[in-house]
Amino acid sequence: SVPLVLVLSPGADPNLELDRLAERRGMSSRLFKLSLGQGQGVFARQLIEEGVRGGHWVFLQNCHLYQDFMPELARIVENYSDSGAKAKLNDQYRLWLTSLPSETFPISILQNGVKLVQEPPKGLKNNLMQSYLSNPVADPKFFNSSNKPSIWRKMLFGLCFFHAVVQERRQFGPLGWNRMYEFNDTDRRISVRQLNMFLDENEEVPYDALLYLTGQCNYGGRVTDDWDRRCIVATLSLYLTPLILEDDYVFSSDAPNYYAPPFGEYESYVEYIRGLPSQQPPAVFGLHENADITKDERETRVLLEATLLTQPRESSDVDSKLDPKATVKDLAHHVLLRLPKLFDIEEIQRKHPIDYSQSMNTVLLQETIRYRRLLLIVRQTLTDIQDAISGKVVMSADLEEVFNAMYDGKVPDVWKRQSYPSLKPFGSYVSDLIERLGFLQKWCDEGPPPMFWISGFFFTQSFLTGVMQNYARKWKVEIDKLVWKFSVLAEETCTTAPEDGCCIYGLFLEGAGWDPVNAAICESRPKELFMKFPLLRLLPCRSQELPDTPVYRCPCYKTTDRRGVLSTTGHSTNFILTIDLPRHPADSENHWVLRGVALFTQLPF
Repeated sequence: SVPLVLVLSPGADPNLELDRLAERRGMSSRLFKLSLGQGQGVFARQLIEEGVRGGHWVFLQNCHLYQDFMPELARIVENYSDSGAKAKLNDQYRLWLTSLPSETFPISILQNGVKLVQEPPKGLKNNLMQSYLSNPVADPKFFNSSNKPSIWRKMLFGLCFFHAVVQERRQFGPLGWNRMYEFNDTDRRISVRQLNMFLDENEEVPYDALLYLTGQCNYGGRVTDDWDRRCIVATLSLYLTPLILEDDYVFSSDAPNYYAPPFGEYESYVEYIRGLPSQQPPAVFGLHENADITKDERETRVLLEATLLTQPRESSDVDSKLDPKATVKDLAHHVLLRLPKLFDIEEIQRKHPIDYSQSMNTVLLQETIRYRRLLLIVRQTLTDIQDAISGKVVMSADLEEVFNAMYDGKVPDVWKRQSYPSLKPFGSYVSDLIERLGFLQKWCDEGPPPMFWISGFFFTQSFLTGVMQNYARKWKVEIDKLVWKFSVLAEETCTTAPEDGCCIYGLFLEGAGWDPVNAAICESRPKELFMKFPLLRLLPCRSQELPDTPVYRCPCYKTTDRRGVLSTTGHSTNFILTIDLPRHPADSENHWVLRGVALFTQLPF
């Protein structure tokens, strides 16, 4: 009569453990599974009824995905508490449920049920140990089954190490993965079995096939971001490589303790894992030592945001300077005074008419319309919040949300809905907005600047298309045959606009530094998380005109969280374009891929 609730967490899969338990209890043939979703309610009811009568184990997975069925499931479980209904239950009957933490999951089931949480182990050492202590690796018959034992055991260790690395990279946030993927033990098990099969069935080790199956299918099948897929393949290439068969091969030159142990018995590998340090340096994951600071900063921010929620919103002392209402009213008044006047769209159209040979006029018009719309909302809410605090108008739910956000130093949601992407706190956001408006106003008054502040655009892609369009119309080239040629300039400023293309500034580089002597990316300085990137020249050209030099294809984003969604224009809300950055020939591109190197138009502070 007591349901067993398995609370899911990223990277955990209780399926195999339940199968093993059912086998031990002799219930394998009477364990019935159903993954819940739309339209599965009828089958779930049927399984439960048959389970009650026949004494089966019923396993309903992903309850959080079928909200409509949850009230009915709650009623079924509540009926078990009735003495008459309890007497009809078969002693062998068990109801297993899995769900992610969800507001729609019935409270009554949580109160009456047994809750179990299975979490992936924390730390690379523990993760690696779990791989070797669980099936199929822990099975002596499977471990000794390969007809190429020395190659098999080396590559098996490399694959388990890879599994631990992709799990642990998540703790570094966007520096590790753009999105949080739920890699789990199922991915590792299928990859290990495929490795065993491919080694036995081929004379030569099929490295390319293993890289594709493991990187692109088993693990890559969960990956939805192209840059993350590039990263996962680059990570895997360190472990599924002929070099791993050499005893002097280390996974990272900065962390020589981590390598595939020499050929030996199962116990020797477990002993090696036990000897690894509990804390591992970021170099093991291919990251710079600065990544630890990024990780700690991220954890601290989460803690402080949770602490902020405990702050009181009311004060008994109305005259106190700490009174929230007085604080917010004063803040709204000061921000309103700093904001410039609205753009005169008709005046801009008159001074910068739409011109076939100058697409920048259209870009300017579109940008000012977008910023005018945002500025109207900002002005209106700041005026309304002052009136609401003074008692002149009713404090609506929307205004209360604005009040709470301003008091916490966050950008109100009503602004975000009309705004460009930004992770800045309230004060920095307002200063940034005023700076952007000033950049556009100067453009309106004085014409196109010699160099453009790339961070100042609302919709950056329209500006880049405008530059490309100007070139295509001037030289009568099809625009879809053009690509960007990038040049990092030594000068700090540019007084005259280039004949073709444009010069941009305002970018920030994370994960690497810039070496002006060799004109190439280099390692970051210690404790320097972001660096101001030099002036960049963008020139449209045909693909065959690009120089054949070693480059790192660097993604450029608007904000540091890196992930975005595909908007109706066909562009990402965050990703802007790929910029080719020169790299030293001695450094492989994969080195910088694992470093998580990216460019941003703005920082989160």
